[in-house]
Amino acid sequence: MKLGVIGCGKMGSALVEGAIRSGAIPAENVSGCDAYPDAAKAFAAATGATIVESIPELAAETYLLCTKPNQAGSALAALPEGEALLISVAAGLDTAWLEAHVPAGVRVIRCMPNTPALVGKGAAAFCSGKAATAEDAEVARLLLGSVGIAVELPESLMDAVTGLSGSGPAFVYMMIEAMADGGVRAGLPRAEALKLAAQTVLGAATMVLETGLHPGVLKDQVTSPGGTTIAGVAELEKRGMRAAFIEAVTTAARRSAEMGGS
Repeated sequence: MKLGVIGCGKMGSALVEGAIRSGAIPAENVSGCDAYPDAAKAFAAATGATIVESIPELAAETYLLCTKPNQAGSALAALPEGEALLISVAAGLDTAWLEAHVPAGVRVIRCMPNTPALVGKGAAAFCSGKAATAEDAEVARLLLGSVGIAVELPESLMDAVTGLSGSGPAFVYMMIEAMADGGVRAGLPRAEALKLAAQTVLGAATMVLETGLHPGVLKDQVTSPGGTTIAGVAELEKRGMRAAFIEAVTTAARRSAEMGGS
């Protein structure tokens, strides 16, 4: 597979670095194009890919669209006609819009990655356009899965994905900050409190993923009768922690729909 990357910023670099590192594609099969020379140079240095000056020069079998949404129309207009796959991570552009802007013969897959992909811990979802094949879906799964996990979902659920895994890192960062503040209030130095809070969230998330146990079961395993944890859990319940997180995700999803996500 020859991969052409349109927009060589952080997300494009992360996905390509992950794909190369995992052996999904060799660096010599990747080329990139960006309107900003510094971004293109950084992409080439990080990935070993070739840089070209225009989109038609990419001459790829698969294109990865990583531009800002308002730059996507002009970028897609520059694609050559012919059989090819376009994988878009441009936020808010649904498959119908993408299909209306690509040349004849180009199949479309829409993706919603998140920023932890930059450290190989991404959570992404994707949906296929009308002409995309099962093989195309596997290509998307391979690329996105090289920097985390990737799930295929109906396009009608992409706004929900935006609210959960797209916006979710910000909610978790707030939780880590608040936990660290609690540690400081209890007497811990700031730096140590932050490290302990972040590692606690990382460890707990890993337990959920690797054990396959429901979070409620894992919570109960930590919660002794009359102990410290149940005292803290009761306080979180009293202050509406669950409801706040549920509302944060659903409000973000609703805002995505208002902005034209799906």
